[in-house]
Amino acid sequence: MSDIRTLALQCRAAAQHLGQLSTQARSALLLAMADALEADAVVILAANGEDLAAARAKGVGSAMLDRLALTPARLAGVADALREVAALPDPVGEVTRDYVRPNGIRVQKVRVPLGVIAMIYEARPNVTADAAALCIKAGNGVILRGGSEAIHSNTAIAASLRRALREAGVAEAALTLVEDLRRETMLELLQLNDIIDLAIPRGGEGLIRFVAEHARVPVIKHYKGVCHLFVDDSADLQLALDLLIDGKVSRPAACNSLETLLVHADIAPRFLPLAATALRARGVELRGDMATQALLPEVLPATEDDYAAEYLDLVLAIRVVPDMAAAIAHIQRYTSDHTEVIATADPAHGEAFMHALRSAVVMVNASSRFSDGGELGLGAEIGISTTRLHSYGPMGLEALTVERFVVRGEGQVRHPLV
Repeated sequence: MSDIRTLALQCRAAAQHLGQLSTQARSALLLAMADALEADAVVILAANGEDLAAARAKGVGSAMLDRLALTPARLAGVADALREVAALPDPVGEVTRDYVRPNGIRVQKVRVPLGVIAMIYEARPNVTADAAALCIKAGNGVILRGGSEAIHSNTAIAASLRRALREAGVAEAALTLVEDLRRETMLELLQLNDIIDLAIPRGGEGLIRFVAEHARVPVIKHYKGVCHLFVDDSADLQLALDLLIDGKVSRPAACNSLETLLVHADIAPRFLPLAATALRARGVELRGDMATQALLPEVLPATEDDYAAEYLDLVLAIRVVPDMAAAIAHIQRYTSDHTEVIATADPAHGEAFMHALRSAVVMVNASSRFSDGGELGLGAEIGISTTRLHSYGPMGLEALTVERFVVRGEGQVRHPLV
């Protein structure tokens, strides 16, 4: 038996025990994990320093270095995040339906843990703690496979969290960190469909496509966030401008940032000059179609690739459309099923926009930056699904459970003996 299969079997056995713990016991585990991170801060930060030094030696860019870096404040924030997850309502055991059939049997749908979740991720060492906390709170075992760039940080964080499990009498295998980072080992992990219930990749599009193409286990996919804002002809100009600036500029590298602006032709002559002035003042490069360039001659020409792009940078594609139907058609062609926004003063247009699109999050007069588990009231998220499996959109604790049927009877049989 291979090492990775052995680790996965041990994780499954630990998950079965973990899923039977009370809400109070699982929450106490998370509080102990948070305390362990703070107690081991010196060791964890030193390990992170090794990863940062190695990354700098390889010439890694500043954005990646920022995602990789832990500071005392960031590590304290990770510990606080664990405490916040501990305080969230527990979905395990929640009864979502309860009814009695004509024959007297009582039927309930009840949330139970998924089982074993494989997290495959890059760069961010905080994911080691965040993913572990969410999975354990929902009664699941978790197998963590981080990237080589954060191996020392991930190992140190996992050691602290596993010590908290051990001291609470829970098998450490409930939180398994894969330290063998060879691609062959990851491929083998993704084949274990008899042990692993779900794989969640977090990282660049290349990583997610690799996992999706090679896995035999179910995969939550989130390739990219090509998010659109459509400014309707009825929109309040200031409201639309606020949504645009927040959505594009507040954190351009986030997957819920805006990448394309669509503007109704009737409002474009008034809105686009305002938008261009505000965006350029904030360092945004603009690329537009011919109608946009007619209003803003200095804008660069937009290509088909621009409208399909997830820039994750201060770049915005613009198109002027004749009506809402054209805006919807554009989004349907280029969407990544992440988040779409309409700015409108017409409630009927908002409803029509919402019903015409099938993206995971559709917003009327609200910033795309709210497309986030914490902002939507989930408390925390383990990722964002643009795959229509059991979960779609930001994934919180509920998404780490499934509903099963529990049936109670008094001896009823379907086919009585005659």
